[in-house]
Amino acid sequence: MLRRLIKHVLPDFTDYLSPGGWIICSLAVASSIAVLAWPIPQRDGLEFWLFSKQLAVLYEVKVDQWNQDKGSDIYMSLFSNESLQQRMLAAFLSDTPAADVIEIERNFVPQAFTGPIEDVGFVDLTDRLKEEGIYDQLNTPSFAPWTSRGRIFGLPHDVHPVMLAYRADIFEEAGIDLTQVETWDEFAKAVRPLVGDRNGDGIEDYVISMWTGGGFRDQLEALLLQAGGALFDEQDRMQINTEVNARVLATLASWMVGPNRIAVDAPEFDPQANQMRLDGRVIAALMPDWLGGVWEKDLPALSGKIKVMPLPAWEPGGRRTTVWGGSMLGIPKTTKDFDAAWSFATHLYLSEELAEGLYRENYIISPVKAFWDSPFYDEPVEFFGGQPVGRLYIEVAPDVPLRTSSPFNTYAKDRVVNALYRLKEYAVDNKIYDPDELMDQARIELQAEEDRVTRQVERNVFLRSEP
Repeated sequence: MLRRLIKHVLPDFTDYLSPGGWIICSLAVASSIAVLAWPIPQRDGLEFWLFSKQLAVLYEVKVDQWNQDKGSDIYMSLFSNESLQQRMLAAFLSDTPAADVIEIERNFVPQAFTGPIEDVGFVDLTDRLKEEGIYDQLNTPSFAPWTSRGRIFGLPHDVHPVMLAYRADIFEEAGIDLTQVETWDEFAKAVRPLVGDRNGDGIEDYVISMWTGGGFRDQLEALLLQAGGALFDEQDRMQINTEVNARVLATLASWMVGPNRIAVDAPEFDPQANQMRLDGRVIAALMPDWLGGVWEKDLPALSGKIKVMPLPAWEPGGRRTTVWGGSMLGIPKTTKDFDAAWSFATHLYLSEELAEGLYRENYIISPVKAFWDSPFYDEPVEFFGGQPVGRLYIEVAPDVPLRTSSPFNTYAKDRVVNALYRLKEYAVDNKIYDPDELMDQARIELQAEEDRVTRQVERNVFLRSEP
């Protein structure tokens, strides 16, 4: 049984373990479960685990209000994403108490969906959401990352639509009106005159942040989803080697190398990359709503110079946004009081007060559609050149694409980034920079990675045995 549980969490290499390796791995998992489950004392009231200090500060008012009104206590415990995931999985696998309510980020929750649907450690909220009318109150695509095999296991915290952020001052000085650009092909042609040593410092300047390193996997997934591609369909069936995905990879490779290169490596949350933004060496980026707040805090010198617009589409009339990031609120099956946990979860997430706080703190758009008419979304924002940035994000929010909850999605994203890296090297080695001419090789690279991910998925006896 423990071997089956280990493969739940560690599918990458367990097929290669020797009997001795299995003993060592089993002891490690058993001891980890004991260590992880031990430190959190069980107290009266509800335990609430979360990963964001910033959100914890926002939640304090709602938690205090709950404690005062209900005469009971909510205890918030803050963990890193990795620690929260480990504690959650340890509790689920050992059937020991976790928190009563858990807020967790999208990249860290899918492992909870690895096994049979009846063994998912979170309470299935599907029927409750629909019976109480909450499902219809929220932006429907926002449920997708927390939905596995048709059942919903979490309340969505956000929408996280994506727009294009750009240095309006530089584009306006160059006489380039990006608002007239409809497609990515038009964008690439329009911005090419800005590639070069713009300020005379002897350093080549580019346009958009995009590369095959660091945290690019989430950005790449966002672009695939915008184009209508994906790595898994709604039934979690793999679809890596598709024409849509190949077209996106071929196009991105043509932006990264060759005579028409427009992209440079400037990852988010990187001091050197932020200096490149300040210096105007990179002047455009994909910007989910939450990233606007990050830039405003980290790059105050750009205030008034940044504007946002809908993303260029992959084809005329196509989708002008995508989605990047997200969190959910889930209730473990071991909760001491489901009704109280559910009441608290809806008290927190369906609050207009919280919706306003999330927006004012980080420009995050609430998934509660009734709040979208709130006047605070229409206020001009100085950092974004006076644009009513909340309203602009809300206008594209209903069009965010659906996402998978597959526990193999992160692995698949990494593999597709690897495919793009090899395609980029192929383009350089063969001096082929036209996207049409790179399509055949893009298909080859995607098929190689699809085969690799398929082998990984087939090792999971739980998912493989389900229809």
